Amino acid sequence: VQLQASGGGLVQAGGSLRLSCAASSRIYSSYVVGWFRQAPGKEREFVAAIRWGSGIRYYEDSVRGRFTISKVSAENTVYLEMNSLKPDDAAVYRCAAGIQYSTHHKDYPYWGQGTQVTVSS
Repeated sequence: VQLQASGGGLVQAGGSLRLSCAASSRIYSSYVVGWFRQAPGKEREFVAAIRWGSGIRYYEDSVRGRFTISKVSAENTVYLEMNSLKPDDAAVYRCAAGIQYSTHHKDYPYWGQGTQVTVSS
């Protein structure tokens, strides 16, 4: 599975962005698609994930209630709607796919390239 992430940019604190992760081929119902982020000098951290078949969603605590992960099966695309952005949300965001849900990036074998999110205070 090849993934293409897009949608990053510069936004003021409190603003919104929507990231997209488009797959080059069909995503099977057994797959999980997630978003991770990495800020300079920090570890890559889990943000959100969605089970392709059931649509069950998972969120990291700091983004719960502000971020929404969703999918459009017909487009093989996952979206990450980010609202009420904070400077701490600034990072390179990458989408990933795997066959099991995990908050550990090493459990996801397929990765898209990063898209930069910058939040000004």
